[in-house]
Amino acid sequence: MVFGLKVVKRWTGQCTGLVRQMEIVLLTLGLLSTSPAQASGGQVPTISLQALPAPGVETYRNIQRGGPFPYEKDGVIFGNRERFLPMQKRGYYREYTVKTPGSRDRGAQRIVCGGPATAPDACYYTADHYASFRMIVP
Repeated sequence: MVFGLKVVKRWTGQCTGLVRQMEIVLLTLGLLSTSPAQASGGQVPTISLQALPAPGVETYRNIQRGGPFPYEKDGVIFGNRERFLPMQKRGYYREYTVKTPGSRDRGAQRIVCGGPATAPDACYYTADHYASFRMIVP
């Protein structure tokens, strides 16, 4: 039963990823007129800071302090190419890794913040490597 559940979860995740990729292609070709964020009125679901996993809270607090960050890629520009976050000029968003216990690489969890580096206007959490976001409410 557990094996079957893992297969279903993997298949569902792959389908979600394919749908996201298709939305990007359609947006790029001009065949889809609105981005997912625009289609939902620009509203991104929220998550409270307390509801984040402990490593997410730690990453969020490090962002507020300006570091230190354990990964070289922390703080790099996030392009928002999928347009799941509100549209802003390039360079507005930066991404940070949320440690995933047991993962041999950076894992799939990230926090993406927009605005000034140590006093962001808004931060967003993704547990599925940018397939969905929730705005962090402190």
